[in-house]
Amino acid sequence: MNIMVVGGTGLLGYHAVVIGLERGHAMRALAVKDIDLEGWFPKQVPVDYGDVFAMSEAELINRFAGCDALVYAVGPDDRVVPPAPAYDFFHQRLVTACEKTVKAARKAGVKRCVILGSYFAYFDRLWPKKQLAARHPYIRCRVEQAQRAIAAGGDSMAVMVLELPYIFGSMPQRTPMWKDVLLERFAKGRVIFFPKGGTAMIAAQHVGEAIIGAVEAGQHGMRYPIGDENHTFDAMLHMMMNTLGTPKKIIHIPRFLAVLAGYAIKRGERKKGRQSGLNPPDLMRDILTDYLYFDATESVQALGYGRGGLKEAIEETVRACYPEKFNS
Repeated sequence: MNIMVVGGTGLLGYHAVVIGLERGHAMRALAVKDIDLEGWFPKQVPVDYGDVFAMSEAELINRFAGCDALVYAVGPDDRVVPPAPAYDFFHQRLVTACEKTVKAARKAGVKRCVILGSYFAYFDRLWPKKQLAARHPYIRCRVEQAQRAIAAGGDSMAVMVLELPYIFGSMPQRTPMWKDVLLERFAKGRVIFFPKGGTAMIAAQHVGEAIIGAVEAGQHGMRYPIGDENHTFDAMLHMMMNTLGTPKKIIHIPRFLAVLAGYAIKRGERKKGRQSGLNPPDLMRDILTDYLYFDATESVQALGYGRGGLKEAIEETVRACYPEKFNS
């Protein structure tokens, strides 16, 4: 198949491109021109430059002409704290832009489409009493993204959504987001204060395999929770710190204190005119102090992606965050 990857020079898009080539597909990418591709990006993969959020439907139809399948691998994700209201920001980028892109692909004759979503949408279905979509603008938009994208496929294009958890791995020319999200925060001090919980995780390479597996064999309208190993946050942090050579003691923050800290974070964001896509008090109450675990066996069987190697992927991630430390 001729597969277009929107966001093909990002972490997950790049791994999808590599796996697609390995499986004999003709790969293309649409991306913003934010990094130098010379010397590492596959030369046989044409890269069209453009901002999918700003491009018109007509422009996208022209770019997608001749493609059999589309992968939508652009964010933003929940780490972004935009100007308030957060819902408007995430809705425009996750819902409106994605729906526009899917419609353009369908009109261009594309027959299969894979959307990269979030496992928060899966847990919104699994835990209705927590009202995750109602409480978190980001999760609400991920739920709406899947609904609108699947509907946009109509009767002529199969649309599948991959619901992704914590992802570890690296690629050339980009520093993993984990450096700013966690590692830099815990670089100093001998103790880490963190809530008691856990999450599903997966290596980036296996996400790439799941993407191409969905292109090849996914069923229209399906939402596939994608994961591999379930680990506590303690285990994750220990693997990170041990790789850095700075093992640290972890002290669990009680849930009520974590929630109070969430309110303090929310007040700080409000003073700056910003709002998180994940409401900080509810993030502490319902997500970071719980265990977002699931059995991915059915998704593995349906899409044929690999498992294992998570410890190695975490170690690779940490090394990519501090190349000067490990290269020396």
